[in-house]
Order: sequence, then structure tokens, then C-alpha cells
Amino acid sequence: MTRKKTLGNVGFYLGNTLMALIFVSPLIWMIASSLKPEAQIFQGLNSLSTFFPKGASFRNYIEVFQRIDMWKFICNSLFYVLVIIVLDLLVNSICGYALAKFEFKGKSLLLTLVISLMVFPAEAIMLPMYREMADLGWINSWASLIVPFVAKCFSIYMFRQFFLGIPDELLEAASIDGCGPVKTFFQVVMPISGTVYATIFILDFVAHWNDFMWPLLVVTGEEKRTIQLAIQTFFGSKPINYGPIMASLTISAIPMLIMFIFLQKYYVEGIASTGIKG
Repeated sequence: MTRKKTLGNVGFYLGNTLMALIFVSPLIWMIASSLKPEAQIFQGLNSLSTFFPKGASFRNYIEVFQRIDMWKFICNSLFYVLVIIVLDLLVNSICGYALAKFEFKGKSLLLTLVISLMVFPAEAIMLPMYREMADLGWINSWASLIVPFVAKCFSIYMFRQFFLGIPDELLEAASIDGCGPVKTFFQVVMPISGTVYATIFILDFVAHWNDFMWPLLVVTGEEKRTIQLAIQTFFGSKPINYGPIMASLTISAIPMLIMFIFLQKYYVEGIASTGIKG
């Protein structure tokens, strides 16, 4: 039995390791290609040598910063993404808390509406949103990048599911100590809800950092251009050099890699805790 268990564990970990290598191989190839001369990028694609650059250098990265103002575009993306995240965490957590812990007329209908609206993909409402931004005169402004994404049905539902698991006795104890609903939320509920906040943070960051279509529609000048729009400029001039493209893609992936390294534990816990409550 012990030998079978040992062999089973070895097979389990080997299988997981193999799957992990398969999923991460495109990222490794992208990073390796960003260090290669242009002529070597597509050589040896059918062998493991493609993951090990020969004569590696940072020439492609230097070219990226010479051709475009990459620091400016990184700061633009960080600014608008972080503003969206802060407002999302604040507004939608309050909405989720109200749906989880308060009783009011129309609560069930409102919850049903929130869940129903999660079905609609962003592409289905992109044209009406653009028309609204144009009517408000917000095209090529920070408002057009931020305001449409503050309220999110998915975030409200995630927060609501997590807050359902907070014992009512804890909230009653805070009320006895003289805390009103607002004080209870900010001083009692928020400090013990780090996992769901981290989960929403990660999902928001990935979605908006990688977003290309909406900024392409509403950003018309270079002043507010995001990093994804900046990368697109490398495809607009011929000949197309894939070395700088791989380097710029690697640069854009660094913030997400750092975020997942430090927040993956909270992300897994947040997904688990919001998925088991009714």
C-alpha cells in the first residue's frame, strides 16, 4: 500500500509538473525570444533550443524605449487600472454587503437583476457605452476609461457571497459596542475580508491591464494611450520586427507576474470561500 501510494504521489506531481510546463511554455518562449536577435526568433521551433537564446542581449528592450515613450504608457495604464480597482473595491463591496446582511424591499429582485446582468458579455454593450461616452463629451478622457467599469455585477456577487459567511453575531457584537452600519463595515468587515478583496483586485487588474478594445475606441490621442495600444504601434510600421514586439509584451506581463506571485494564495482562498456559500 505504501509503495502504491508513493508511486501515485510521484505520478501526480510529475503530471502536474508536465501540465504546468505546457501552460507556461508560451511565456518562457516569449521571454526567450525577447532576448534573441531577429533572425533567431523563429528558428528551431520544433526543438527545446528555442527556449534558450544564443547570444542573448537586451537590444530589443533598448529599442522599445527608444521608439516609444514606454514609461509614460506604463504609468497611464497603472493610473487608470488602479483607480478602477479602488473604486470597484469600495463601491461593489458596499453593494455586496448590503445584499448579504441587510433586509429591504426589492432585495430579491435586485439580486436577480445583478445575477442576470452577468450573462451579458462586454462586447454586447460596448457600442451603447461608446455612444454614451460620446454624448457626454468624455471621448479621450480618463472618465471614459474609468467610469463605465466602476460598478460590476460580478464583483457585487463575489462580495455578497463572501459576506454571507461572516457570522451575524460578530456584527451584533459591533452594534452593541456602539458601531453603526458604516463603522461596522469599515472597521470590522473589511479587515477580515482580505481574501475576497485580493481576488477582485487580481481579476480587475488582469482584465483592465490587458484590455485593448475599449481603450482603442475611446482614446484618440497619445497623451492617454495605454500600454496595450502602445504595443500595437510596433505592428503599424514595416518591416515588422518581432524582437521589440516580444520585448514589449514581456514588459507588459511583468506587473501581472509580480501580482500573481504575491497574491496567488489570497486569490485561491478567495475563490474557494466565495464559491461554497449559498
